[in-house]
Amino acid sequence: MLKSMTGYGRHEDTICGRHIVFEIRAVNHKFFEFSSRITRGYMFLEDKIKAYVQSKISRGKVDVFIQIETLDEADVQVLVNHSLAKGYVDALNEVKDRYGIEEDISLRSLTRFSDIFTVHKAPEDEEEIISAVTGVADTAIASFIKMREAEGERLKADILSRASNIISIVDTIEKTSPETLKEYENRLRAKIDEVLADRQIDEQRLLTEVAIFSDKIAVAEETVRLRSHFAQLEKLLEAQEPIGRKIDFLVQEMNREANTIGSKSNNSKIAYMIVDIKSEIEKIREQVQNVE
Repeated sequence: MLKSMTGYGRHEDTICGRHIVFEIRAVNHKFFEFSSRITRGYMFLEDKIKAYVQSKISRGKVDVFIQIETLDEADVQVLVNHSLAKGYVDALNEVKDRYGIEEDISLRSLTRFSDIFTVHKAPEDEEEIISAVTGVADTAIASFIKMREAEGERLKADILSRASNIISIVDTIEKTSPETLKEYENRLRAKIDEVLADRQIDEQRLLTEVAIFSDKIAVAEETVRLRSHFAQLEKLLEAQEPIGRKIDFLVQEMNREANTIGSKSNNSKIAYMIVDIKSEIEKIREQVQNVE
């Protein structure tokens, strides 16, 4: 199924005492480019999530936001630096004795020295967190891909419509091209008649000149190849794997054939039709820039 590279998905859930928010968005890019913003303390997730996202998305500029809030207070530990606390108590007692201060040392006095206490998160199970975040990511990415597929269907419809227009123009060119040859033969015959007056025309020489001209302006090979490219385009649009780069290359080939037809044609009608073909091909190329 054709997918756009543009998409957005978001999901949040509470798993294993943690509230997890996973958000993903992507825009056009030639390759896969990944960036993330993750809650401090959980940066070990980055490589795992990048690999996981890349297994679902082949290309695009992807931004991921992961927020993790711990709800279980047991996950927080307050540690006391007893050596430092004893040092403060000894120092305070020394000051008290030396200067005859009668006030006792209280716990409140010690709490002023914040470096005695260190707040640590209890060791967390990284695999458990990765599993929880991946579970939330699954739903967000499913929504993201669904949006990409919906946009892809719109792109597909537009591309097929333009391809149909081009094929119709090619039909007209194939009908018009023999008329060009006949017009040339008539002009050449009239010119020879004018020059030679009553003298007999060398029909064999005339046919040779017409044949040479015919070879120069023949576009049958190019129109056949152009039709082949569009038949291949239709097949690619039904493929399940990412096809953006293949279609991009195919569009270049279409444009090359159109240019060749334009350079060979000695007919103003065909020249105008080539302009229309190239305009439609360019619009297809623009749409393909957003195809995964």
